[in-house]
Amino acid sequence: MVPHSPPSIHSAEAARQAGRDWLSLALIDSRNRTLRWLARFEATGTLHGTPELRDAPLRCIGRAGWFQEFWITRHVQRARGERSDAASLRLAAADPRADGWFDLAHGQPWNEAAAPAADEVRSYLEVTLETTLDLLAASDDNDTGLYVFRLALLAEDRLAETLAEAAQWAAIDPGNAATPCGPAPARAEREALWMPARRFALGAPRGSGLVPPNERWAHEIAVPEFEIDAQAVSWQRYVEFAEDGGYDREELWSREGWAWLQAQGRRAPRGVEQLRGAVLLQRRGQMQRAPAGQAVVHASWYEADAWCRWAGRRLPTEVEWELAACTAASRGFVWGDVREWAAGSARAWPNDDAGVPAGFAPVPPGQPKRVLRGASSWTVPRAVSAKARRFALPGRDEIFCGFRSCAI
Repeated sequence: MVPHSPPSIHSAEAARQAGRDWLSLALIDSRNRTLRWLARFEATGTLHGTPELRDAPLRCIGRAGWFQEFWITRHVQRARGERSDAASLRLAAADPRADGWFDLAHGQPWNEAAAPAADEVRSYLEVTLETTLDLLAASDDNDTGLYVFRLALLAEDRLAETLAEAAQWAAIDPGNAATPCGPAPARAEREALWMPARRFALGAPRGSGLVPPNERWAHEIAVPEFEIDAQAVSWQRYVEFAEDGGYDREELWSREGWAWLQAQGRRAPRGVEQLRGAVLLQRRGQMQRAPAGQAVVHASWYEADAWCRWAGRRLPTEVEWELAACTAASRGFVWGDVREWAAGSARAWPNDDAGVPAGFAPVPPGQPKRVLRGASSWTVPRAVSAKARRFALPGRDEIFCGFRSCAI
């Protein structure tokens, strides 16, 4: 009998369902990546951010240790898993300054003068991980006992993509900090795929281990037949839109999209210096020529919607996108180059659970958000899931986001 081999450290299924031994290795791997990012931002003098960044990289990095400490070390109800009381009293922090530095809900605005030094954060990351691993070894080896540890791994793996975004807009070459992630490959154009009508279970099923609230729960939907692009729209296809006056033709844009375009003064997706003919864009801290077959990236929902109107197509619905991602890989459906905008607004799936599971925040009220599906080439592989959903305002474009289209 061939011995059963353990799942790869990059396994997305293991990240949601694996036991203590695998989680221990994955948490170490994730923390090592965070420490590489710390060294990279330190070496480039951008730990406290630049005008283009939403938050200081040092604060984002330190928050990885704080998240583990808050939800694991200090959390007296951690053994209750996702049903623990998020508002319950916590034990004291190892460093009394940590909440002020890293707790976004109750901390103070980032103050570079009062911020920790890089070595203090580095030490904090090492100490918090060591304690996490000790508590993991003593935890119950089941979904409830491992919930907070899987949650911490997901949070830190998501941080890696956030830091890659920060590096992009701070004009920093990531070096080895992002390994094994990197820019999307160039792909040869493929014919669109025709998907027959069928019923499909949209969302994650129960019993899947750690499941974020916006994926809960699987519910069956009747899906009419449809045609969908085999891969995300490439620069070659997008350039045709620009050369045909796409950024000047109001009839191609929604009312909100046209207002956004005028307010931004945008003539191309974010970071693009030249769109007509060869595409020149900012990558790895310098201007580069984008391969024609590479997926469009840093395009807002408004730009994706306008391109589809120009092409006589439309954005895919969530169920169309997920059905194709889950069933059409053998027919050439490729995803994971960019997070992809879907049609419709962000909404919750049918869910009879009470409340939001511990460690996740409810969708805040305000301007309606759109949905990004899938993953990007900068997503840590074990965080890649065809069920994943990310909610964002339609004008967001600092994300590694693009789109594909469907026939009308």
